[in-house]
Amino acid sequence: MHTTDVLVIGAGIVGAACAHALAQAGLSVRVLDARLGGATAAGMGHLVVMDDNPAELALSRASLELWHRWAPQMDAGCAFTPCGTLWVAANEAELRAAHDKGAALQAQGVACELLDAAALARAEPALRPGLAGALKVQGDSVVYAPRAAQWLLDQAALRAPLRVEQAEAAQIDGRTVTLRDGSRRSAGAIVLASGIRAPQLCPGLPLRPKKGHLVITDRYPGTVHHQLVELGYIASAHHSDGTSVAFNVQPRPTGQLLIGSSREFDTTDPAVSDALLGRMLQRALHYLPGLADLNAIRTWTGFRAATPDGLPIIGPHPQRPHLWLAVGHEGLGVTTAPATAQLIAAQIVGMPLPLDAAAFAAHRFAPLQA
Repeated sequence: MHTTDVLVIGAGIVGAACAHALAQAGLSVRVLDARLGGATAAGMGHLVVMDDNPAELALSRASLELWHRWAPQMDAGCAFTPCGTLWVAANEAELRAAHDKGAALQAQGVACELLDAAALARAEPALRPGLAGALKVQGDSVVYAPRAAQWLLDQAALRAPLRVEQAEAAQIDGRTVTLRDGSRRSAGAIVLASGIRAPQLCPGLPLRPKKGHLVITDRYPGTVHHQLVELGYIASAHHSDGTSVAFNVQPRPTGQLLIGSSREFDTTDPAVSDALLGRMLQRALHYLPGLADLNAIRTWTGFRAATPDGLPIIGPHPQRPHLWLAVGHEGLGVTTAPATAQLIAAQIVGMPLPLDAAAFAAHRFAPLQA
């Protein structure tokens, strides 16, 4: 039996951020990860302020502040790039929506500006003519999430005792985790941050997989300068059924372009769907016609863990003492990992919370009260 202050299950970006915050609080931490691959390795690494509701805005904004605070200390492998986001408006109705979105963000202190058609064309010449404009959010950035997660663990190890163990958790019982090989690990508190696999260890978690496709191109430096997202992405991201695609293209520091996005329910098949991939690429070509001349070198899929209301579950399990939840971040796990971790650490050590945690409480879902 190995004992530590806190045991974190999952070494993706959320689990790594939790380990980092807990170590900063002076606690000894053990991290278990089965190395099965997850959303951190499959996603885009877009750090974006989202404002679909006040809770999401508070969590993402607080997290972006931390990402920018960490950026000067990160190594080159983290590929932190403050490229900003352009929320592209295809027509005048969407431009009005961009104006409203900008006003709401500015009211919360988020720096942004509205670009008309001419300014958008100057900012991104590769976009097709005829677009109405865009909302530019300056502070949005990009990071290579797998390396950023390792950086967080490395930093945690400098602050407090930390051990990362490649092992698969099979069962949680009170303060004890039984591994797949039958051995056990105990801790004063257990943080479950294993994404879509979390319900296997905590039945009743209302998590549903959302499958997504991504494509990456060869190196074409200077083709795109900002993260480009259509305003319709917001509606697409919150569909609760069926499949959807939206235009989302990200420039990587290597000169490559990362192309998304798609969302698909009711499947756990990791295979690439040629039909859905085709729809996604056609949507991208509608905004960036020049993509047709570029060489794609890899396609892949991943699964986001989504809750019914679109907000993550952050905090104590209402019926299982010593178990803390940091799951259900869907497509915002990389963005919101830092503030999620601060909430978890503050609650475990009994410190003041950095923001209101009520909207993320587990007890809002009936299955977790049973």
